[in-house]
Amino acid sequence: MMTSEIKELVALGFPSFEDNYEKNLNTFTNFIKQSSKNSIIVAPELCLSNFSFSKLQKAHEFSQEALKEILKLSYDKTIAFSMIEKRDDKYYNCAKILHDNKIIHSQDKVELFKLGDEHHYFQAGEKEKIKIVQIDGLKVAILICFEVRFIEFWQMIKGADIIMVPALWGKPRKEHLIAITKALAIINQAFVIVANSSNENMAASSGIITPFGKEIRDDNLEYISIKADLKEIKKMRKYINIGLT
Repeated sequence: MMTSEIKELVALGFPSFEDNYEKNLNTFTNFIKQSSKNSIIVAPELCLSNFSFSKLQKAHEFSQEALKEILKLSYDKTIAFSMIEKRDDKYYNCAKILHDNKIIHSQDKVELFKLGDEHHYFQAGEKEKIKIVQIDGLKVAILICFEVRFIEFWQMIKGADIIMVPALWGKPRKEHLIAITKALAIINQAFVIVANSSNENMAASSGIITPFGKEIRDDNLEYISIKADLKEIKKMRKYINIGLT
């Protein structure tokens, strides 16, 4: 059973800077503190460091220390984001879901965006890690940015109640991000929380999409939230029954 049928869902859309990791972390933690108890918060992809291709080791070290601070803030909240992580001398773009001061789930980005040269710097993850995770009776899943384009991954998280999408999605493909994430919510009859960077060359478009397909987005805001009635998930799946449970 869910601990609460009403939860604050939060999509963050702040910019991240390769030359000011502390500023990125302070922005992130201040928004976490602003959110209500039992909220679910999603931050943009690599929000602590941006890509930082020229200083991956520094980004990794900072992100590891920042993770300790963010973990402390997760004692009554769920927080999702991605960070640069080094393992066995390889660097990964690793998504984390934190809850109750614990790392509930880690998931490396599987589909690296070749137009952005990610494959030259990051090791691809294992697609088997893309899965539904149970938190307080909720089924949640995460896809990182470019991964939302792959229908195979949609099938792997079929039945999730909340789908989180941390992204660094470029401005030239803004309409793609909007269309794909709306479709993701409608097809899965789930809440989708998309958190995209608002750097100058990024698409922004952060927001929350309901199981019915209603979009709450505002490119003028870096903190977008709704008080979501999670019963809407079951209502939608009963209203139009496509076999989801």
